[in-house]
Amino acid sequence: MSNFVMEVEGLTKQVSGNKKIVQDASFQMKRGEILGLLGPNGAGKTTTIRMIVGLIKKTEGKVYINGNDIDTEGKSCKSDIGAIVENPSFYDHMSGYKNLQQYARMSINERITQERMNEVIELVKLTHAINDKVKKYSLGMKQRLGVAQAILHKPALLILDEPTNGLDPKGIRELRDYLRQLANQGISTLVSSHLLSEMQLMCDRVVIMENGNIIDETNIAALNENGSSDKLVVALNLDKAGIEGAEAVIESIEGVTTLKRENDHQLLIEMTHDLIPQMNRKLVQADVNVYGIESKKTSLEDKFLALTSEDKELQKEGK
Repeated sequence: MSNFVMEVEGLTKQVSGNKKIVQDASFQMKRGEILGLLGPNGAGKTTTIRMIVGLIKKTEGKVYINGNDIDTEGKSCKSDIGAIVENPSFYDHMSGYKNLQQYARMSINERITQERMNEVIELVKLTHAINDKVKKYSLGMKQRLGVAQAILHKPALLILDEPTNGLDPKGIRELRDYLRQLANQGISTLVSSHLLSEMQLMCDRVVIMENGNIIDETNIAALNENGSSDKLVVALNLDKAGIEGAEAVIESIEGVTTLKRENDHQLLIEMTHDLIPQMNRKLVQADVNVYGIESKKTSLEDKFLALTSEDKELQKEGK
């Protein structure tokens, strides 16, 4: 068996006019890993997911599930995947339990037992409402029922496209907790979302897409630890001369880099912790008034905006 639950190699989708909306996308997923797929609107996230699960035909590339080629061993691969690509749809006039029963009857796997049904219902914490009609469910409850349906046949891989849409903060946190429980059981999850702060809490790694290309992969643990480098916000006096004087001093110190002006009186700089005293001393010697030096960890949002063209254009315009 492969070391990876999923391997995507050179996935490409070309449409009319030779336009490629996804181009040469490649990434891998480990067992029990939660991998986030991020990108601005139109980046190619949903197209990538739809190609993986077979909802649309790919132009080029390969997808392997547990080492099996989805093109030649489709039935085996699809039995290892559970997915919610759009909002989960149910028979509203039926109970949650009967919806799961109906899905179980259509499962391509071996017969799903009563024990497995109860196990999944308990996992997503719907025991109290499983016999109620789905039309009475809140959006969060429907999302949980959708997850239950997707994992009913014990897939190795769960794929969720924008699963937090419409959920309140409590529902989002509950979903995050469920996915971590699944990860602890060895089930991997590929999830796309626009909520960057939530993805930083939810995921082990993220893949960032822009204009159909994968432009970065980030390990969330490493991002949270921020390595040996700190990003510091230095609050200076408000006059323009003070800002410019500080930038000149910073440029003279090896290992200290000016990233950008945060506003009229702050600079965002990158440096190692041991250089703080030297920087502060040189700023004072240059008659630059320093009102504060504050450590600022890099967030996933910071990295995302720095990598995508939307933020690059804002920086060019000085916004």
